[in-house]
Amino acid sequence: MKGISYSRYGGPEVLAYGEVRDPKVGPDAVLVKVCAAAVNPVDWKCREGHLDSLLDAVFPVVPGWDVSGVVVQPGASVTEFAVGDEVIGYVREDFLGRGTFAEYVAAPVRTLARKPRNASFAEAAGLPLTGLTAYQVLHRVLGVGRGDTVLVHAAAGGVGSIAVQLARNLGARVIGTASPAHHDYLRGLGCEPVAYGEGLAERVRGLAPEGVDAAFDTVGGEALAVSAQLLAPEGRLASIADADVVGYGGRHYWARPDAGDLLRLTELVEQGVVSVHVSRTFPLDRAAEAYRLNEEGRTRGKIVVVVDWQDAEAEAEADAEAEADGH
Repeated sequence: MKGISYSRYGGPEVLAYGEVRDPKVGPDAVLVKVCAAAVNPVDWKCREGHLDSLLDAVFPVVPGWDVSGVVVQPGASVTEFAVGDEVIGYVREDFLGRGTFAEYVAAPVRTLARKPRNASFAEAAGLPLTGLTAYQVLHRVLGVGRGDTVLVHAAAGGVGSIAVQLARNLGARVIGTASPAHHDYLRGLGCEPVAYGEGLAERVRGLAPEGVDAAFDTVGGEALAVSAQLLAPEGRLASIADADVVGYGGRHYWARPDAGDLLRLTELVEQGVVSVHVSRTFPLDRAAEAYRLNEEGRTRGKIVVVVDWQDAEAEAEADAEAEADGH
């Protein structure tokens, strides 16, 4: 099958498009025909080797953890899904190797849920990691509830925009940091936007003089330090970007694959509570461009790679003809 892979750590230049190994479908997995796969910052951090102390890399690595697609083969133990089911998944395993930036992926059932009926494949692909991160942090770490004031950093980004919508649905007031170009977008989500940069703490205090009940850091560094300063007494702090949060009395959190949580997110999309904004799409053979854009860190919503199956089938036919001619 065709896919994206890298055989050593490095920048976007190490990504290659071409033939990659076909996935093996274990008893607790399904083979998914990939329609779309979203780019996440963790993908390029893995590619650059920043997570080498946590995850073994089995080179060549097919990157990507987010996917939307169609089940084409259930494993021997699978009763949850059948051929033809449309699914989404946060297909993270405990090693780097068989990711979602390919025509097919073998996905453990524990990583999957049905695709929202009212979302396109591109939109649906942008939901799993960002949605699970926001959902699990708000519910399990910060315990956000009605009447809370919540500060969300990078609120127009993938995780941030979902966090804003989920927190509002929980009855919270949300203040979100973003560049001024994204402020109208955030207002449309029910968020009170504030600009990044010098004076951020004062701007937030102007909106919440008594401090915020919960702060959700997705940036790290100075944003984390400012968040700690802005907490009300008994305020809660979580970061997905900076382990130094522990020194401020907060929690560093990684989203985990959870089929039940993912199904709940599907239901919230179908109810109109949550939506995924897709800023750009790229074909599979241009995934390196998608990575470069994501690394700039200024994207509203999600960047998604899509598989054009008409082109893929035509390319496969051409390859087969060339191979036959070679014999």
